[in-house]
Amino acid sequence: MEVSDSSKKTEQAFIRFVKEAEPRLSYALAAAYGPEVGSEVTADTLAWAWEHWDKVRDMENPAGYLYRVGQSKARWYHRPRVLFPQVPPVEVPGLEPGLPDALGGLTKHQRVAVVLIHGLGYSEREVAGLLGLSRWSVRTHTERGLKRLRSTLGVTVDA
Repeated sequence: MEVSDSSKKTEQAFIRFVKEAEPRLSYALAAAYGPEVGSEVTADTLAWAWEHWDKVRDMENPAGYLYRVGQSKARWYHRPRVLFPQVPPVEVPGLEPGLPDALGGLTKHQRVAVVLIHGLGYSEREVAGLLGLSRWSVRTHTERGLKRLRSTLGVTVDA
């Protein structure tokens, strides 16, 4: 069976899109729902995107839309009681042992904003586009999330 040039171009466009959007989408969904559910939902969401590529490719913010699709798909998964597994200190030197539990205590938007901005170096603007929020809302979620993390972990900030 011969594949048409149009089909090849469609497939290539989708592959380029996935290479660009998948890391942001994956990190955001893992921060929101934990690594296990986040990776499953990312795969399901990208499969959905392929099935609906004619609609998705023309969107102004397709990654943000797919984040919303991922949120809907996450409802179908059993939500783990522990979002982030405990990390033995010997495996990750320098990691605060209480951080996984502290991250689990944040709201979903706070957790996603803090992880993407401070953990992975995304800009407020990038996170705002992904979450479908204003840049100022992302800043507020980040500030409140950091304040809560500091309080939970007993960290003080020198002014």
